[in-house]
Amino acid sequence: MTQQSKSILFILPTLKSGGAERVISTVADNLDSTQFSSHLLVIGNQKDAAYKLTNKVEVIFLNKSRVLKGIPGVIKNIKNLKPDIVVTTMSHLTNATLLFSFLFPKVKFISREANIKKITKKYHKNKTFMSDFLNTLSHSLVDHIICQSQDMANELMLDYNVRKEKISVINNPISENFNYKAKTFTNSIPKFITVGRLHNEKGYVRILECLKELNFPFHYTIIGNGPHQHTIEQKINELELNQSVAIINHTSNPEIFLHESDVFLQGSFAEGFPNALLESCATGVPVIAFECLGGTKEIIQNGINGFIVKNKNEFIEKLNLLIVNNLNPEKVSESVFKKFDKSIIVQQYQNLFNRIIKPS
Repeated sequence: MTQQSKSILFILPTLKSGGAERVISTVADNLDSTQFSSHLLVIGNQKDAAYKLTNKVEVIFLNKSRVLKGIPGVIKNIKNLKPDIVVTTMSHLTNATLLFSFLFPKVKFISREANIKKITKKYHKNKTFMSDFLNTLSHSLVDHIICQSQDMANELMLDYNVRKEKISVINNPISENFNYKAKTFTNSIPKFITVGRLHNEKGYVRILECLKELNFPFHYTIIGNGPHQHTIEQKINELELNQSVAIINHTSNPEIFLHESDVFLQGSFAEGFPNALLESCATGVPVIAFECLGGTKEIIQNGINGFIVKNKNEFIEKLNLLIVNNLNPEKVSESVFKKFDKSIIVQQYQNLFNRIIKPS
């Protein structure tokens, strides 16, 4: 660290296994230490941490059960650390932090958007007038907003009147351990996979309805847990797919299952930026995904690493095509690493930090 290094404080609700936690910890841990000093403040408990950072990053745990209980600790640490920039993610944490941003007029606050709000409202019934008000207030108070996808940025500009100059689109980096490996076997029965939360928003029902129409044997693995597991299991029973479909609630090594699969299936009606889909491509496994809001179309290149389809008939057609003539796994992997490699994404964060601290 040099005298000219810029101090960045990242704040997370927890360090549990999750997309936001992975992205923020990856960025914090890989900033150029000759330019930046990184600190990570976690409101949750240290015992729940799923990610370990190097000693380049000072990690502080408040060991609080809720974000609101941790706000005094957040204020105290901003005061003590005197960072140039504070980066928050998850709307409830961002909203609570920005309410006290007036106490630190010299600090630049950056928020990272985690979802497309109109979809969250549709599929998650816990949004209120107050949360809308706080989101709008936060957008006015924050110095800059990072969006995972262009659709996310468009929503802020069109629905929340956020200025374009206040927004940057920075996609998520590819996770560690998700790399291309040449397969040394050929599946006699095609293996399909989806990794994601078991929620209606993820469109598992329409995937299952498509699979029912296939005229060849297959095996489909779903990795995830969530509130709509029973609904999905009922659909599996209804379509008599019990012998072909398996649900695995949790695994700490999803990359192993991806390496053994032939095609990743995404049925989602919306995605912020689908990390599991990105990770599938990174391992060389192509994707068939329904067209939807979010970052899917920023990852998938039709005919290169998969296909985006508009309806169930197209889904079935492309699935039959991939079984007969699969895409080149090495090119599938290359297509995402050249855009979303960790070094590329971290550099985009560094460019933004430098621009925010020293505006042109």
